[in-house]
Amino acid sequence: MNIEVKSSVKPIDYLQSIKILEKRVHDVFLGKKDELLWVLEHNSVYTAGTSANKKDLLDKNLPVIKTNRGGKYTLHSPGQKVVYFVLNLNKRERDIRKLISKIENCIIQTLKEYKIESYNDSKNIGIWVNKQKNSKKIAAIGIRVKKWVAYHGFSLNVCNDLSKYKGIIPCGIRDRGITSLKDMGVKNYRNIEEVIIKKFLSTFL
Repeated sequence: MNIEVKSSVKPIDYLQSIKILEKRVHDVFLGKKDELLWVLEHNSVYTAGTSANKKDLLDKNLPVIKTNRGGKYTLHSPGQKVVYFVLNLNKRERDIRKLISKIENCIIQTLKEYKIESYNDSKNIGIWVNKQKNSKKIAAIGIRVKKWVAYHGFSLNVCNDLSKYKGIIPCGIRDRGITSLKDMGVKNYRNIEEVIIKKFLSTFL
């Protein structure tokens, strides 16, 4: 199977990116185009997944875009790597739990390159650090499956402004915080995109 790899230097408009993803899902299902891995950044935008609860929106004045990915409220902003993919499970295993497990492992292996030990949580989807105390989320995962084509993806906090999360309860989790590579003390993360792509392709090719 071939996976087309795209990387965008300038921030991509959120709604524009979703239109591109939806079109690729259609084309992949019909066999017209290859699967896709797309690494990008968005300008600051709050999105609400299919299970978002309005009580988790603390600042009611925030503009929020409703999206068809799984999950609740989250934030995309500069300094956060958004990793979109389109994977055809008709030609892979039709196992969503296994797909999520592979995504989680891809993120965990990426963070290991920066000496960050992280873990998944079966009750709270995403990738976390500080398992013993004061757990914080460093990556969020939100996936949709249409005709057994999986898309959307995950976001990894690299050097984004974490104060922007104050307007929401990220992913509906009230008793844990949010962190980033920079917040964890990583000073050199300039090659993070290359690492993500390498780990993703080694997982799915």
